[in-house]
Amino acid sequence: MTDVLAQLLQEVSRLADAVERLAGPAPAINDWSTADCFVWHPTDKRLQPIPQPNRVELGLIRGVDRVRDILHDNTERFALGFPANNVLLWGARGMGKSSLVKAVHADIIRATGIRLKLVEVHREDIASLPALMELLKVSSERVLLFCDDLSFDHDDTAYKSLKAALDGGIEGRPDNVLFYATSNRRHLLPRHMMENEQSTAINPSEAVEEKVSLSDRFGLWLGFHKCSQDDYLAMIDGYAAHFALPLAPEQLHAEALEWATTRGARSGRVAWQYIQDLAGRLRVDLRR
Repeated sequence: MTDVLAQLLQEVSRLADAVERLAGPAPAINDWSTADCFVWHPTDKRLQPIPQPNRVELGLIRGVDRVRDILHDNTERFALGFPANNVLLWGARGMGKSSLVKAVHADIIRATGIRLKLVEVHREDIASLPALMELLKVSSERVLLFCDDLSFDHDDTAYKSLKAALDGGIEGRPDNVLFYATSNRRHLLPRHMMENEQSTAINPSEAVEEKVSLSDRFGLWLGFHKCSQDDYLAMIDGYAAHFALPLAPEQLHAEALEWATTRGARSGRVAWQYIQDLAGRLRVDLRR
């Protein structure tokens, strides 16, 4: 009798081990108190805390004053529990779209004391948004979901998950979640793709309607355009003053303009790259 019980216990133990292997690893325990910024990892449904996110101060972002104020007001209203819109920041490369989102997030925390959370979702993980929404809707935290450089190519169906997450589906978007995305494309699709679908479809307007309607789910469209020379030099002056770079304004401007000419563009990114080069030559640590 003892041998039979021992054998039964052994079999039960083996079955339990097999079920555990089939179930996969236990879901990660996400601790919101560890940081204000996180990155979503859909494979194990984990929010990775980022204690020291890569961002610049809001005051250093120049040449986009109007969109800065609109984004800041929208984000502050959301943090305080009032109605706010999903936001699509679109337009010229290197003009501070993603930097502005991160800087506004930090400034709202500083100004209100509300620990608003920022969760970055990688472009390739958009299809996992329903699982992330399930996790977030039971949280007491107010969360900004952020996707940088969002766009969709031919035969890409991940946009359907994003449409449902923004405001579709029977449940809709949780009240404690807002979605911010940056893109070089206003409609999130390349022009040639829209033209190809229009030319090959039986009903050209319907062929593009479903994908173009995705951008309509964003209540705010904030456009970023190429900066003027004055705006570019204002960015340079702002960085130089902030980091106390010891260079005469005339030489600073001459070098910055030459740097932009060699790059073939003027933008916030080009200005920052010049400042990094200058700080390296002057042996100034920008991390202080």
